[in-house]
Amino acid sequence: HVLRRCPAFAVRVSSCLTVNSYTMVMRAAVSTFTFTQSSCVGAKRLSFSQSSLLKSRIIRPSTSTTVRHLRTNAITLNKAVEAGTQKPKQKQQQKGGGKKDENKLTPQGEDFSKWYLDVIRDAELADYGPVRGTMVIKPYGYAIWEGIQSWLDKRFKETDHQNCYFPMLIPYSFIAKEAEHVEGFAPELALVTKGGGKDLEEPLVVRPTSETVVNHMFSQWVQSYRDLPLLINQWANVCRWEMRTKPFVRTLEFLWQEGHTAHATAEEAQEETMKMIDVYREFAEEVAAMPVVVGRKSKLESFAGAVATYTIEAMMKDCKALQAGTSHNLGQNFAKAFGTQFSDESQTLQYVHQTSWGVSTRMVGGIIMTHGDDSGLRLPPALAPYQVVVVPVGVKKEVPAEVNAAIDGIVATCKAAGIRVKVDDSLQRTPGFKFNYWEMKGVPVRIEIGPRDVANDCCVIGRRDVPGKEGKAMGQPLEAAALTANLQGILAEIQAKYLEEARAFRDSNIVDVTSYEELKAAIADNKWARGGWAGSDADEEKVKEETMATIRCFPLDQPAGPHTCLMTGAPADEVCIFAKSY
Repeated sequence: HVLRRCPAFAVRVSSCLTVNSYTMVMRAAVSTFTFTQSSCVGAKRLSFSQSSLLKSRIIRPSTSTTVRHLRTNAITLNKAVEAGTQKPKQKQQQKGGGKKDENKLTPQGEDFSKWYLDVIRDAELADYGPVRGTMVIKPYGYAIWEGIQSWLDKRFKETDHQNCYFPMLIPYSFIAKEAEHVEGFAPELALVTKGGGKDLEEPLVVRPTSETVVNHMFSQWVQSYRDLPLLINQWANVCRWEMRTKPFVRTLEFLWQEGHTAHATAEEAQEETMKMIDVYREFAEEVAAMPVVVGRKSKLESFAGAVATYTIEAMMKDCKALQAGTSHNLGQNFAKAFGTQFSDESQTLQYVHQTSWGVSTRMVGGIIMTHGDDSGLRLPPALAPYQVVVVPVGVKKEVPAEVNAAIDGIVATCKAAGIRVKVDDSLQRTPGFKFNYWEMKGVPVRIEIGPRDVANDCCVIGRRDVPGKEGKAMGQPLEAAALTANLQGILAEIQAKYLEEARAFRDSNIVDVTSYEELKAAIADNKWARGGWAGSDADEEKVKEETMATIRCFPLDQPAGPHTCLMTGAPADEVCIFAKSY
């Protein structure tokens, strides 16, 4: 009635809509829908309760199985129904009478960015926070981060680093002590100017990185060469006021680890810098199955205040580069700014040489965009929270005792072999729904088992890397030793396959160029461009302005020379890689 009578109206929505996936009962807390129209008697405000809105189909229950946070303050409907003359158009019903699935995964080839956000939503990795540019990491997404933490933390301790924690609030004067550092981070700083209801004497910076406060403490802890090397790491959150944000890849607040070390000599600091970038390479390739190019950053792309920055660069499926981890040789820059000195063996005061290095939750985004497909997430087995999911099939009201016993045996076998396993025995969802659900979440292996399988002492094993029936192996034995060998073999195959697929994709999208025109053509064709470089900072800026591509790195693994600078034609000592990036 209202739709027919009111030609213009504003709708304000300020809450979350939640749907229970088992009963499909929607609970919504929706603010008042206000309709203003001169023909309404006295311009009255018409309010509708949640139940009446649902009954009138002004609001329809969503088919989404996730919590959707509606961050829009106001939705303005541009096409209003003409008052009293035109009936609202009915939505065209789809074939088969089914409702359109508004949350269907967008194909990568149609819109890669939308696909990425769809996967994060449907795989239940993260949600948007109430503050622009922030995110809430959901349990499954955090489990992936915990896997990253676990592997790296073990390697840090194996290389004699110790964990500690530094304050989140840093005096602004600390940031200002290192000129390049403050210049590089000034646009991204979040400042606290009030505390306890009063103006602060000095603004406090919400930690964007910790080199300054670490050096303040190092200057008090280091007195003698006997105090060196000092090797520490912290797991923390940091805040950088980014203008363009993307979940996991670039957010106002993110989680990371940052290592900080102090050494007596420049050689020791350089050795530490290279050791830690190799730890990151090892993790990326052997655990995340993400092939990377290890290299040195250009001066313009280096960390603010560093002598040299080394990086691991990964190619995503849209061919953009992702800086997945960095290791910085800080030289004596911060040590001189903070007076971090030590007495050497001859009792002479020397400044320490330092490094810093870090990996963040950006790595999760890299894994999504390296391996995911049009069915959702694909997780490398070494990092997957669950490597195997067990789904009972061929059962209706309850799972028979013999099937439960077989499932218990599978779980015991997996745990004994160190395989992370999950049982989905909920009867509120069909086996087909469960298959799609766990496929979306990227679990590498699925085991299907029902009464017939138990009778034959076997099961069905499905692989995430091989879609459809081709990925199913029937009649696989349940005997513990055979099942263990089978699963371990499949998981190892999937791990290796994901790495090789990603490496083949990357290598096929890197082209060698010898001129600026070839570079522009390669970037326009969505490729990485590799060529000799001896250009100036101004030349590098020109490439960035005209192509949106930057020098990702000078690879440590350099092809045989001689090389010619693609920009100037002069002899070049090294080749570099240009690419668009996140």
